Amino acid sequence: MTNPIIDLPGVIAKSDDADFLRELIQDAAQRLMDIEVAAVCGAAHGERSPDRENQRNGYRPRQWDTRAGTIGLNIPKLRKGSYFPTFLEPRRTAEKALMAVIQEAYIQGVSTRAVDDLVRAMGLSGTSKSQVSRLCEEIDERVQAFLNRPLEGDWPFLWLDATYVKLREGGRIVSMAVIVAVAVNTDGRREILGITVLPSEAETFWADFLRSLTRRGLRGIRMVISDAHEGLKAAARKVLGAGWQRCRVHFQRNLLARTSKTNKPVVSAVVKTVFAEKDRNQAHLRWREVADNLRDRYRDVAELMDEAEHDVLAYMAFDESLRSKLHSTNPLERVNKEIKRRTNVVGIFPNREAVIRLVGALMLEQNDEWAVSRRYMPVEKLTAVCNHDEETAMIAAQ
Repeated sequence: MTNPIIDLPGVIAKSDDADFLRELIQDAAQRLMDIEVAAVCGAAHGERSPDRENQRNGYRPRQWDTRAGTIGLNIPKLRKGSYFPTFLEPRRTAEKALMAVIQEAYIQGVSTRAVDDLVRAMGLSGTSKSQVSRLCEEIDERVQAFLNRPLEGDWPFLWLDATYVKLREGGRIVSMAVIVAVAVNTDGRREILGITVLPSEAETFWADFLRSLTRRGLRGIRMVISDAHEGLKAAARKVLGAGWQRCRVHFQRNLLARTSKTNKPVVSAVVKTVFAEKDRNQAHLRWREVADNLRDRYRDVAELMDEAEHDVLAYMAFDESLRSKLHSTNPLERVNKEIKRRTNVVGIFPNREAVIRLVGALMLEQNDEWAVSRRYMPVEKLTAVCNHDEETAMIAAQ
């Protein structure tokens, strides 16, 4: 059986005073793991027992960062299943990525007060470059495998949106767009297809990103949903041959920006009557009626409505059960909020790779959550969309 008594005199004898606490913690941790593994196996190490349910299968090393310093542990492996010590909290990929970004920023001299406070709070002030390198390599391997995976089957609907972060490049602090692509496959499930960091949202950058998705197998796009970026709209039509849905929420914000504060409630209420229509033709008729009624008092509003009618109402060409998911970029709002929450903690990233590491890890975890959740869209409706070539051609031509 495992000896539960720590040989305290022996630990003191073989350790310098500075290492005493680390040696003590290490010895206690190893013994605790032995006790836990014995309970899992139903027998102690080397013990013959009819109650044995599992066997040990060597060890795997792990570095444990504590306030007493970094401690090397040998975590037992099992022949069946896996074991992780209860006194260690398994780090989620995104949390490890955040730690890597903070460590990298700290080592490269990005010494903002926020980063320093986080480093001290985590007890990582003695982190070495080799530790950072190992941590980053592990994360990058998983993130790159996720971001470069082959895309199989058709993806009828694609959502694209961007959020901005600050990073160091060429000796300057610059603001860059973090692009996220989310799509629904014919099984009705959402997946994050990819991310990228772009200097701007110009057409050439959008086209390069979309081509990278098509090289991985993206196909069957019926409609792209996004904000009103001309570069994105042109790139989607050129690369994907798909129609475009202008985000209804962003459109309403653009519309209200053309009115005074006192008139915003009236204009908003009138425009929303269009979106209450269930029939596509009636929605277009109501749209033109509202635009004409507003033309005398709110000419700028009416002109924007004239310009955006078909882009904002493109989602009406699809079945009513799909429309609530198609009229805006809302499916990406929660994702973007989480990205902003995590990136705001870092403040200024040391490079683009650090952004990809953190955001990619977040998206990997989000994708895993979606994989086990309920379907986002009904399969039978998506099958009808994919088989309805005439309707698809009409939307793409708009």
